[in-house]
Amino acid sequence: MRSCAKAILVILIAATLTQGENTGNLPPRETLHYGIEWRLINAGMAKLTLQQNLAPQSPGGTAQLQLESAGLVAKLYKISDKYRANYEGGFCATDSWLDAQEGKRHRETTVKFDHAAKKATYLEKDLLKNSIVKQTEVAIPECVKDILGSLYLLRNSKLQPGQSSTVRISDGKKAPEVKVEAQEWEEITTKAGKFKTIRYEVYLFNGVLFERSARAYIWISQDEKRLPVQIKLKLSLAVGTITIQLEKEERI
Repeated sequence: MRSCAKAILVILIAATLTQGENTGNLPPRETLHYGIEWRLINAGMAKLTLQQNLAPQSPGGTAQLQLESAGLVAKLYKISDKYRANYEGGFCATDSWLDAQEGKRHRETTVKFDHAAKKATYLEKDLLKNSIVKQTEVAIPECVKDILGSLYLLRNSKLQPGQSSTVRISDGKKAPEVKVEAQEWEEITTKAGKFKTIRYEVYLFNGVLFERSARAYIWISQDEKRLPVQIKLKLSLAVGTITIQLEKEERI
């Protein structure tokens, strides 16, 4: 069950990415609410919040993710994960923080992105044992994207079916070039409504950024809001497919 929790968190904070340097139609503040389904049952909820500072003299912002298990999944394996990342202009990551409570484990992970020194510093702690689990550094470019900020960049992308792009992304342990591919036009219906979308596949797994074998897809609406309407993670047959669908949006 822990592998399922990690997979859900990964696809929500690493769903997809591409190149881009402006905030496009993204509002100063936005909150998106999602339902999570696994093996045809309600597995949990997720909430994504973006708070932007659009002042020309100090552009940037903060993105946050909250993930909670629900129903039978929560009874079998309680999940309560919180992720936060801060950005400069163009969604250049400055730091990120993850508090993950999963089953009997409670871990805290921080990443510092030092653009001047061109390195990212990763530190993971076991809060129950008060010990360091992993600490490392990796070389990065002057402006690197974290895995959640990259989702917002995709929403400003002009990629059409048949086109692809890459971007350098870092989780603090690696900093690979990751490919995103626009594949098909599809109509998707969720609790939030009916949307005309483009389906993108993101090549994060199979040893690129994450070692496990999986395929990740995201559907972005083709209206002016460019909403992440649906996300799917296809794992091994033993785990199955996790589906995340938009249920409600709040904008300011």
